Amino acid sequence: MTTDTKPIDKSAIRNAATVIVIRDRMTVPSVLMGQRGAKAVFMPNKFVFPGGAVDAGDADIALATALNPICAARLTEDAHAPLAHALAIAAIRELWEETGLILGQSGSWQTAPPPDWATYAATGHVPDASALQFVFRALTPPGRPRRFDARFFLVDADAISTDLDDFKAATDELSHLQWVPIADARAFDMPFITEVALAEIQARAHDLAPPSSVPFFKNNDEESLFLRLRGHSMS
Repeated sequence: MTTDTKPIDKSAIRNAATVIVIRDRMTVPSVLMGQRGAKAVFMPNKFVFPGGAVDAGDADIALATALNPICAARLTEDAHAPLAHALAIAAIRELWEETGLILGQSGSWQTAPPPDWATYAATGHVPDASALQFVFRALTPPGRPRRFDARFFLVDADAISTDLDDFKAATDELSHLQWVPIADARAFDMPFITEVALAEIQARAHDLAPPSSVPFFKNNDEESLFLRLRGHSMS
């Protein structure tokens, strides 16, 4: 959720982070999903994973532990290297805002947290990105009311520091928060790209290592491409 007071350029492509929390992955895996509001400009009424746009201040938030180097390398392919940190921070922040779940370590902030992080910091945690795995990337096709360059992160529920069934601290951005068995998820009304990401997760549910390459649906004005990201930084 952004707190930036500047008007949003509807034609701009915004970097975004989406978090897929997976539970009981070795038995009957399920993922955490919620429903967007009926009045939402982007994907109204759809069931989605928690996530949202990178905020301007995300790059300035310190991490207790950084991203896995393999995932950081994948994130910087066809993107600038410093963005990897901001995306990890955005993922942790959006997970907290939309679900009330904390991905972090117990600890105190060295400086006063910005407003977006005040409630998170008050729980006695600092953000930790070590459990995040970059698994999927998708660029919203042209012609949509909002366009995002979304990076999907997978995180095992065992890495969450708080009660997996306690959503009381969540904002109202997502309703009907629930753990959905992957085998049953396609019965929900979800965006096409969420279905594609879900299939990717289902295929690797039992694989605990970061993927050797990351699928990227790159929808630009000229064509739609399916690429594999292996980790080559722009700078």
